[in-house]
Amino acid sequence: MPKPKKAARGKHRWIGFRIESTPTRGELENLLETNLEVSGWRLFDILEAGENTLAILKTPLKRFKQTIVQINNSKSMATITSSGKIRLVRRRLKSTIGDDPSDTA
Repeated sequence: MPKPKKAARGKHRWIGFRIESTPTRGELENLLETNLEVSGWRLFDILEAGENTLAILKTPLKRFKQTIVQINNSKSMATITSSGKIRLVRRRLKSTIGDDPSDTA
């Protein structure tokens, strides 16, 4: 069966956020399930950055603003960036921890 066309897949947004502890992927998914009332999200990347952990979440466009609010209402999580392209979110998160080669002069 062929892949659905781009328009049929639905719009989504990528959210880059920080978690104060360094949980495992399973622990982070459980934390998100308890803090996010919205459904349809999917956890993608997890980057360890010292005492904090950076992660990328994919959420449907319809639930994007609600997801941002719920992440920021959590005491242990805070959003850093968001975009319609995962490449941009990855670049921005890596630049926050100083791994982006374009940051060096």
